[in-house]
Amino acid sequence: MTGFGNGTRRYPRSRGRIRSGTGPDRATLGIIGLVCAIAGFFTLGIILGPVALICGWLAMGRTWAGSRSLPALVALILGAIDTVAAFMWTFF
Repeated sequence: MTGFGNGTRRYPRSRGRIRSGTGPDRATLGIIGLVCAIAGFFTLGIILGPVALICGWLAMGRTWAGSRSLPALVALILGAIDTVAAFMWTFF
């Protein structure tokens, strides 16, 4: 009677079948942050700069230690420059 589901799989959504985290992975967040940082230099830097900072920080795993992807690091640096430049352009 194993063909009728009697004891073959008790939990169809086991850990092996579904990804444990929710939301985009780190590589995608790094690329999104990089695109936001580059676009922030041309338009809406006051909004896209902090978005790039947050995406870069989350893509790095919220830490400076360990291995980091290059798009995440570049997104973090360009997002910081973009945010500072937008604040200087707005208030000075």
